[in-house]
Amino acid sequence: MVQRISRIFLVALVAASTIAGDAPKCTGAARECEQKIRQLVSGRRYFGATVLDKNPGLVVSNVKPDSPAAKTGLKPGDILISMNGKSLTHASVREFKQYIADARSTGRIFLLYMRHGTLTRIDTRLEPYTKEQVAKMVAAHLAQTHTTTAGAQR
Repeated sequence: MVQRISRIFLVALVAASTIAGDAPKCTGAARECEQKIRQLVSGRRYFGATVLDKNPGLVVSNVKPDSPAAKTGLKPGDILISMNGKSLTHASVREFKQYIADARSTGRIFLLYMRHGTLTRIDTRLEPYTKEQVAKMVAAHLAQTHTTTAGAQR
């Protein structure tokens, strides 16, 4: 079950998204899952952008409202060029996630991206997850991977 929750946490950190609807059911108790998710994201910081492989490189597919990425003006369709001095022109989504993880120690992101042929540099900080975001992660996990409703398992 710890591996399952860790997978949820990784997806939430970078993508701020939920597990696919066809995911296998979680075998842990809902309360245990909720506590573990809250523990894993406590104090963690996020960027708020989802990226896809462009082959080569990466393109922004989604930006969460009120996230650090949204506050800098990053938009879907932006092509990522570099982050914190590391080239993204031939990077994979996995490498992007690792660069975000590496940035957590300082919390700073320096990103160069291209939109409509124009290069733009942004400088931002990763931010902690809000209580509302954590509650959504917990609710999504409980609704999508537990065999009964969250309220019935508490």
